[in-house]
Amino acid sequence: MPRHRLVLILACVLGLAVTAGLAWNAGVFKSEPVAAVGGPFQLVDQNNTPATEKVLKGKWSAVFFGFTYCPDVCPGTLQALSAATEQLGPKADKLQIVFISIDPARDTPQQMKTYLSADYIPKSTIGLTGTEEQVKAAAKAYKVYYAKVGDGPGYTMDHSTAIYLMDPKGRFKTVIPYNLPPEDIARRISDAMREG
Repeated sequence: MPRHRLVLILACVLGLAVTAGLAWNAGVFKSEPVAAVGGPFQLVDQNNTPATEKVLKGKWSAVFFGFTYCPDVCPGTLQALSAATEQLGPKADKLQIVFISIDPARDTPQQMKTYLSADYIPKSTIGLTGTEEQVKAAAKAYKVYYAKVGDGPGYTMDHSTAIYLMDPKGRFKTVIPYNLPPEDIARRISDAMREG
């Protein structure tokens, strides 16, 4: 092989190596991490007992953010979760519903307790609330959007409607979209339990 060809090949290889090294340093080959859902929070439950993310340990948790003065989305979601829980049969013992308020100004622990005492809501449902800062931190951990709409005592809240299914170690498993029929919710939860 002629010497000038060898020099040309070596120059090309060296050029590729330098380009690859620069690209590596710039992060071109690094994959973006998946945004984590969930994380630490400090709230209180409907009995005014301090609660952290540890309430998610030991059971599958269907975590839903809403507010007790919600006219339709929140009660509808809780009804669907309740019906889905019944359809799980024996697996229902492995699931808890965790309802986190995004309206701490009105959703005191006592208000949460009264709201969760409705006949259609499973008695094992955990209601969480806290200060504005605590609720904001919990919502941020779960990538939840919420905003106050209107003024005066009749204001409402705009908010994300997804249900977050967390595994018994408190890790995010999947999102259950809003407005799914109870049988579809039960199937998704059952599938996640089977997968582990």
